[in-house]
Amino acid sequence: MKHLKTLLFATALFIGATSFTAAQSKLAHINTQELIKAMPAYTKAQAEIEQMGKTYEAEIQASLKELDKKLKQYNAEAEAQTQEENQKRMQEVEGMKQSLGQFQQQAQKDLQEKEFNLLKPITEEAKAAIEKVAAAQGINYVFEAGSLIVKKGKDLMADVKAELKI
Repeated sequence: MKHLKTLLFATALFIGATSFTAAQSKLAHINTQELIKAMPAYTKAQAEIEQMGKTYEAEIQASLKELDKKLKQYNAEAEAQTQEENQKRMQEVEGMKQSLGQFQQQAQKDLQEKEFNLLKPITEEAKAAIEKVAAAQGINYVFEAGSLIVKKGKDLMADVKAELKI
């Protein structure tokens, strides 16, 4: 009877240890930001966003120069104008400043929207590749490596890059 209890206890320990080892092998990690940045589509998208940003920046700078020129002109002519005319000119300048501010806000919104629309399919492609590799390797959980302190699971980066052919 004593041997049976010992045998059952040893069997339970063996099963528990085997299950624990099997559970650990089903964990992996990957740095998705690093993966996305390695994808050729990301570089292309970043270039497109940067070009759009430069275009907006050029338009804003041109508007600022025009505003500055008009301000200097109005200040130089202020002595020769009536109070009423100077008031109208200041309102015009304030209107230009408001328009420029609205344009800057719209440009920023457009850039963010463009970035989202360009990066969404790239992140979805990366996620699909991660899921495919994890499923093929029998991995149940894939953690974001960028925020992990201890990384003892399998790193899927090389396998996912191979899947994406990058």
